[in-house]
This record gives sequence, C-alpha cells and structure tokens, in this order.
Amino acid sequence: MDLILCHTTADFDALGAAVGLTRLLPGSKIVLTAGSHPPVRDFLALHRDEYPLIERRSVNPEKIRSLSVVDTQQRDRLGKAAEWLDLPNLKEIIVYDHHLGQESDISATRSHLSSVGAATTLIVEQLQQQEISLTSAEATVMALGIHVDTGSLTYDQSTPRDALALAWLMEQGASLSVISTYRDPGLSLQLQQLLTESLENLEYLCLRGYTVAWVTLRTKNFVPGLSSLASQLVELTEIDALLLANEYDLDESDSRLTVIGRSQIPKTNLNVLFQLLGGGGHSQAASLNLRGVDSEAILKQLLDGVKAQIPHPLTARDLMSSPVRTILPETTIAEAQRILLRYGHSGLSVVDAQGQLVGIISRRDLDVALHHGFSHAPVKGYMTTNLKTIAPDTTLPQIESLMVTYDIGRLPVLENEQLVGLVTRTDVLRELHQERDEDEEDEQKFKIQNSKFKISLSTELQNRLAPQLWKLLTIASQESEKRGWHLYLVGGAVRDLLLAEAASGTLMIKDIDLVVDGFHKSADVGAGVELAKALQQVYPAARLEIHGAFQTAALLWHKDPELDSLWVDIATARTEFYPYPAANPEVEASSIRQDLYRRDFTINAIALRLTTPRAGELLDFFGGLLDLQAKHIRVLHPNSFIEDPTRIYRGVRFAVRFGFEIEPQTEEFIRYAINSGVYDRTAQENSKTPALQTRLKTELKHILEAPYWKSALELLDNLGALQCIHPTLKLDVELLRQLRLLERCLRRFDAEQTLIHWEMRLEALINHLAPQYRGKVAKNLQLQEDSIKRLQNLASAQTEVKESLPKCQSPSQVVQLLRQYDLPMLILIALQSPRSLRHQIWEYLTVLANVQPLLNGNDLKKLGYKPGPQYRQILDDMLDATLDRVIKDKTEAREFLAKHYPH
Repeated sequence: MDLILCHTTADFDALGAAVGLTRLLPGSKIVLTAGSHPPVRDFLALHRDEYPLIERRSVNPEKIRSLSVVDTQQRDRLGKAAEWLDLPNLKEIIVYDHHLGQESDISATRSHLSSVGAATTLIVEQLQQQEISLTSAEATVMALGIHVDTGSLTYDQSTPRDALALAWLMEQGASLSVISTYRDPGLSLQLQQLLTESLENLEYLCLRGYTVAWVTLRTKNFVPGLSSLASQLVELTEIDALLLANEYDLDESDSRLTVIGRSQIPKTNLNVLFQLLGGGGHSQAASLNLRGVDSEAILKQLLDGVKAQIPHPLTARDLMSSPVRTILPETTIAEAQRILLRYGHSGLSVVDAQGQLVGIISRRDLDVALHHGFSHAPVKGYMTTNLKTIAPDTTLPQIESLMVTYDIGRLPVLENEQLVGLVTRTDVLRELHQERDEDEEDEQKFKIQNSKFKISLSTELQNRLAPQLWKLLTIASQESEKRGWHLYLVGGAVRDLLLAEAASGTLMIKDIDLVVDGFHKSADVGAGVELAKALQQVYPAARLEIHGAFQTAALLWHKDPELDSLWVDIATARTEFYPYPAANPEVEASSIRQDLYRRDFTINAIALRLTTPRAGELLDFFGGLLDLQAKHIRVLHPNSFIEDPTRIYRGVRFAVRFGFEIEPQTEEFIRYAINSGVYDRTAQENSKTPALQTRLKTELKHILEAPYWKSALELLDNLGALQCIHPTLKLDVELLRQLRLLERCLRRFDAEQTLIHWEMRLEALINHLAPQYRGKVAKNLQLQEDSIKRLQNLASAQTEVKESLPKCQSPSQVVQLLRQYDLPMLILIALQSPRSLRHQIWEYLTVLANVQPLLNGNDLKKLGYKPGPQYRQILDDMLDATLDRVIKDKTEAREFLAKHYPH
C-alpha cells in the first residue's frame, strides 16, 4: 500500500499536492491525518468521491509499502500517522515541501524541496515532465492549492513557476467557478462574531513607520478557520503585521493556545520566530499550537520578536548622491550643458554665492533653451525655483510619496539650509526594485533566482574568509564607525567571495579594496588615507603608500607571518571623469553609489557593507549578481572602452579566468571602440595616454603571467584588441608557432625562472612587429631599459646571426658569434630563424655554452704563468681548442700550453 499523507488541518495546497501525487503514484491513497480547514472540509463534502481518500483508522500499518508526505517536513504535523514513519516494512519515504526555512525531522529516502509559492507547483511540474493529463476535478483542487497558498499569485513567495503551473492546470480543465467559490469562502457565523470581537479589542503599536497589531481571543473550543479571520483582519484594518491568538480549554487542568501570524513588513520572518516555539510556516505567514503555556508570555515573546525584526527604514541619507554637482545662477546654458555631458547627470542644482539652493535645471530645460538659440543666456532664466526639498532623515516612503504626489524626478537634501545631497527617481526605483527582489525566507541571505549564489552576509562571510583577514576587516570597520563613516568591501574581493564554493574552505584573498563613504559626516577626500594611517597603528609591520592624486592609500605586507603577502587599497568614495580617451581619470570625492557607478563591469561593481547598522548589506545597483549567475561580462557604460582601452583587456581576462562570456552588447561596444580609430587619434594628439602605456602594460602583465594567457590572447585577437599594442599586431599562425616555441625554450633553458616569463611573452609579441615599430612600442609600454634595447637591436642581431652562423666552420666559431648575445636575445632570434639556425642556437645553449676550459686560472698559476691580461687570451684559446676537440683532457691541455704559450 502506497500512502500520501497530508498534514493535520489540511489546507488546499496539501490536498492539491496529494491529489496530483496520486497520478504520479498510481494506486496510492490519500490520508488526511487529522482534520482540514473549513473551506477544505466544505469542498470535500461535495467532491470527496472524486479523489482516492481513505480514513487513517482504516489503514493496516503492516501493509504500508511507501509513504509520501506533502506540504510539510515535520513529524508532529502528521498527528498519529507520524508513527508510520518508523515502520520496519517501509521501503521508501518521499517528502514534497516548499517551506525551505525549516529543519526536517523526517528521514526521507527522497526529498523534493524548492522555494515556490505552493507545494502543488512541485507536483504539477513533474506531471508536465511525464506528460500526464488530469481530470477537471483533479486540476480544480490543484489550482485551488496554488491560488490559496499564493493569494492568487499576489503573495511575495509567489514565483513564475507557480504562474506557469496555474496556466497548465487551466489547460487541463480547472473550474474557475469552483475556484472562485472556495478560494475566498467568507467567514462562518462564529468567525464573524470573533471578527467583531477582534476589531473591538485589537491593540496597536507603530514602530519605524509600520503598524503591528495583536489580539487574544478566548473561546470554549477550538475554532477552525482562524487563518481566514487573520487575513480578514489585516485587510480591514490595513495593518502591517498581526498576531492573532486563540486560547481555549481542553479540560479543567489543561488549555491550548493557537497563534496565527501575518506580516507584510519587508525583511521580517515569522517562520524564524514561530519555529523557536515549535511552530512554523512562511516568512509572512506562520502559526503554532501549544498546550499548557502562559498565553500572555508567548504573545509577548512573539511581539518582541516582530518588533526586533522590523528594519530601520532607509532615509534620504542612505539614498542620496553626494556631493551634488552645482552651478551658479550666472552659468550659461552652454556651460551647464557641457557639465551635464561631462558628469552624465540629468539635471543640475543651482546655488547662490553662499551655497544655498535657489533652483534646479534639468536636461530638458537646457535642451529647450539651446533649441531656441539661448546658449549664452544664464541658467537663472530657465531653472525651476519652486522646489520641494527633504531632510537627510526623510524616509523612503515619504520620499516616494512626494515624488508621486508632485511628479518630481529629483529632491534636493538640505541640512542646516545647505545642500548635502540629491535623491533622484532612479535612486528610489532602484531601491524599491531591490526590496522586491530580496529573499524574504532568510534576511541574512541573498539569492539570485534560485541560483547557487548564497552567502550569509553576517556569519558565512566570517566563515568564508581566513580568520586573519576577518580580523583585519573587523578592525577597519570599527575604526570607520568611530569616525561615523561607512566602510565597504568592493570589487574583486566581493566577486570572488560570491563565486567561491562554500566547500572550498577559507579564502586568503591577496588583494582587497576598501571604500570609505563619509560624505554624510562631511569627511574630506582624505578619509581613506586617515583610515589607512589608523590601521597602520594596529599593524606597524605594514608599509603605507599614499596616492594623493587618486585619494587612495595602500597597506602592504610582504611575507608577513600572519597575513603573508597582502595588498589593501583604501579609497574615499569618488567619482571620476576622463578628460580625453586613454587619459588618467580626474577624481572627486563622492558617495558609494557613484563610486560603484564609475567601475568597469557589473560583476566588479558590487559592494559589501562592513559597518553597522546594516553590516552585511550587499549593494548591487547594476545587476552584477545576475551576471555572475549568467556568467556574463557586462560593461557599465557604452563609452567605457573609448575612455579606457585597458577595460577591454580586463574584460577578456575576467572572461577567460572565470569561463564567462562577454555579453553581446559589450562585445559590440568593444569592437566599435577599436574600429573607431579613437586610440590612434588620441595617441597623436596627446603626449601622455596612460591607458595605452603603463596601464596597458599592467593589464598585459596580469594576462601574460596567468596560466590562461594563450586563450586570453586568442580572444583579444578575435576582438581586434591587439591593435591597442600596435595597429599591425595580429595573432596569426606564425606568431602562434613562435609563442609555442618560446614556451619550449623557457622550459628548457630557464627552468629556474631567472627570466621574467611574462615579459618574454610580451617581447615575443613585439618581436612579431616590423623592426621599425619594435623599439617604439617597447618605449610606449615603458618596458625595462634592457628590454627596450634588446628590441631596438633585435633586427641587426637577427641579420648578423642569419648571415654569419651558416658560415661558422667549427664549434668555437659558433660560440664566438653567439656568446655576445644574452639568453633573451638568443631566444627571440631563434623564434624567427629557420630550423637549421634554430638547431645551431639550440646546440649552443644546451651544449656549447656549458663547455669550460680544461684548465683554469689557478692551474695556470701553479704551472708558473704570471697572472695578468694574458690569462684571458690563454683561457679563450684553450676553450676554442676544447670546443673543437683539439684537446680532450688536462694532459693535452698542458701540452697545448707548452706549445703555444711557452715560458
């Protein structure tokens, strides 16, 4: 016998899932373990015969072969039927549930768990996969299960999977009229009376902009349908959270307490609170049943838990961009337009000489003025002066209300009548969108559409990082908090933490970027430097470097016993502007939002807040998490590659390193930038183009010293990006052959890695250019002086070797020719030489270069030769004789000396 168990007081989701499961397990029977919700009971009064339901008392436990449990993972929710889970004759126990926040105590042989709105959805998906059709009665009760548990797809736990499942059930013939009858059946007479009593006795509390209500109902017996009463109360009173308690007597000495919880407050999790007392459910709807307890104490504990979970509302200070770009009223329309284009703003704030706000001018206002030919007119004639402003502590709901009521796209933030920030409609929409996307199942976790990217932002981060790194970040955050600043871990460290597998152990990240956001405390541009100095007091072994032009400081450890080799960059949050393509950016202090906005790719524009009160908060304004999931490299700005070609190389490096793909639009931007000729023009017009010089060399170093360097070069060539090194450089078949040969040479002749291999690979690339370009490119990339000279002299050296080496008649002549060149030069010559010459160079490096004279200076001294310049000539002649096999041992060497250098 195969049985399907519904939890006690079965709801439509449990019944619907069980009915669907009977089609997946032909011949199975459904057991309602202990009662059902009133609407379910009323539904079954008419439709019971259409489903394979049996009574628990009619089951012979000895004949049970398998058990399937739907809509729960808890034994105590199965009533007396839970005893069957321990039967020795059971061959299988299967669990289907969508409550992921619970710890299962059922020893299942198979579990189907997923974060969907209804357990029935899991069954529907399997029915679809197996192409099993349903009757109208089956489809109807399953559709009811999804409708009721998702609030007809309006509850936050609803997912697209639930909607698809409902659509399929409608195709299977689900009756909409039956669904509408039982989805909201109305309250019974008893519940209506309790509704009136609840409304009269409801107690309220307002906290952080939310209203929480609670009430205790005392009845003689158990009241079915309390969940419907709770939903009705929430709807009628428009409260944000409700605790509905029902206390009734079991006998003279024992009582029972039922509590129903509902919450519409973001980031609250009733499931966590109710689980502590043996209950459970969803983040927004949960319940519990207890016997013989102090009802007032239980209700107070739950109420305190809800109050503790209510988040502090975001304020203008959290949302605003700062500092604000301002202009004077006398600024011309043309100049204002230029500033807008430079900084990418949609409007500018206008302040008087005292810095007080007098107006705002939008891009639309400027466009109209320019259209009518008023480019030289002052902005004061076109700016908006009837302004709505807000304070730093204005909450997000208040800001949203102002924008909607007055149709305002930007709200200036004033503190002591001074402009300190600006909140835009985009800021609000982005925050509201993020709130909707947050995983309500566990406030300490984020989740990307059921992807693998999960990290506990308060505890798992500590577990994921090496302890010494966690200690360093903790100290840094404490020092920031002392000064009233926010501190963020940004960029690659956050990306790598998110990509790291939980089972991979702790991470010892070697390169950490920290950003100090202190604009709200009037921190100047030196905030990052100040924090770095404070950290050096704690870590005196660290070397401090300060880069004033970029408002950054760095702490460096080298082979430290605790931190090993570590680089920590600390910057003040900033924005930047490129005065011309490939230049160094000009930077200004700003906020964390603008700091992230200036970065290269979405996957590098994620920040993790380290300071309280929202430590562990993840900032992802540009979809970086989704791109990590999709394995995409996506650029933030269309002009990003025109401004900084090194971003092309970084994008390729990340793509190859992580096995990601460059997103199609980003690839188009890359190709456009390269084909536009902007890099050639800017190099001709400007003496300094760091992005095509030192910064490009740095990116080439990162690529060419990595194990994936060849794949990266191939992708760069495919994009046409090797043109950034020189317009004629291409990774053709011949260059690929030379690079393969280079690797053989490096393995054979430099096993100890006395040479810098990435530099040799770069020299090989430059070596492939026409001779007249090699030295120029080497200088442009600011290579080391010996590399520049080598590449400048390479053409003449190649010519000499190619002409002279075939003429050498003896090994000594080969050595005399080739020993004037160092190993890197000989390798580069070999790469472009025919096979016969390569063989001779190879023989020289492997054999001839290692031959030594059979006698040395000490031997000559013992033989009576007076030390002096003659020694060099004697030893050279002796080496030649040894190479040419004229002498073969020391005896012959002494005879050679006696003959040619008698004394």
